[in-house]
Amino acid sequence: MTIPNFQSPRRPPCVLIVEDDTDVREMMDLLLTSIGYRTVTAPNGAIALERLREDPPCMVLLDLMMPVMTGWEFRERQLADPTVAAIPVLCMSAVYQPEDVKTKLQVNCLAKPLDFGRLIDEIATACGRP
Repeated sequence: MTIPNFQSPRRPPCVLIVEDDTDVREMMDLLLTSIGYRTVTAPNGAIALERLREDPPCMVLLDLMMPVMTGWEFRERQLADPTVAAIPVLCMSAVYQPEDVKTKLQVNCLAKPLDFGRLIDEIATACGRP
């Protein structure tokens, strides 16, 4: 008698999307799930910190200008918490220059409107392909 080889399916990489604009957040969620990533979303940095600690993602996509807690504040608190400090972050901003953000927050940054090809490449580099 042959025993079948049951392997549990691999869980897709998870990306945390932190964006206060509902339309942008939902569009990014749809894009990433359509190519096989799992996503978790948050409308501000405070909720993002909670979600970051609940189920650490392979990467955080972070808007900088948000109510309640900005992306700047989120990154400061993330770096202060050794349990989540190493999780890669990719900032997205229509206001700040990507090179300024990279220097100040120690993260890569994409300018809005986003280049989705580059966004997907950055995620694949941090998380692998689903």
